[in-house]
Amino acid sequence: MEGAKLKPIEKEKTTQDKVYKEIKKAILYGGITSDEIFTEVQLAEKLNTSRTPVRAALQDLIKEGLLVSIPRKGMTVKKLTEDEQKEVFLLRSAIEVEAVKKLIEIITSPEQLKSLKLILKQQDKALQNDDAIRFIGLDHEFHLSLTKLAKFTIMEQILTNLHNLTQLMGLRAIRQPGRMKSVLVEHQQIIQAIEEKNPDLASKMILNHLEKTKETLMVIDNS
Repeated sequence: MEGAKLKPIEKEKTTQDKVYKEIKKAILYGGITSDEIFTEVQLAEKLNTSRTPVRAALQDLIKEGLLVSIPRKGMTVKKLTEDEQKEVFLLRSAIEVEAVKKLIEIITSPEQLKSLKLILKQQDKALQNDDAIRFIGLDHEFHLSLTKLAKFTIMEQILTNLHNLTQLMGLRAIRQPGRMKSVLVEHQQIIQAIEEKNPDLASKMILNHLEKTKETLMVIDNS
């Protein structure tokens, strides 16, 4: 054994981990919607596994606020009320306006915005492929990058924590005809305002972008 080096043992994902990730993915990417009521028995059958890991995964997802339990019926994906949606957008507006202002203060070269422009190109490709799931993932990355580049670590963490709720809302909004194309234009306007070092315009573009997404959701909810 002399000279032999110990290597870290790769920990295999437990069945519960796999079940949790599979259900969460279905929730966030529209595979399970708030129009459905389901039970752990049904999910266990679909996933071809026992009820125990499914039950544990569902409890975790309830704690995260993605699922709600309906007594004697099962559970469903959480549907945010109009007030809750407004609260999410209020938080995002406050955070992202300050992020773009700080970003404008600290950028010294257009190269620093390279990551934002790359995300924009990838979103354009997702638009061409009509890939709403990829598009909304990149949308989150774009907004998170604003706080990262501004070095707002606490605000970045808050946005990360809001990710599940914003993704649930974002997928509904982005599926509306023409919304993906509009988002691309709005993101481009935000980048341009930052490049021009115009904090008032950048703030206006961020607020305009979030307001339009909120309006799209209101139209869906009222239709």
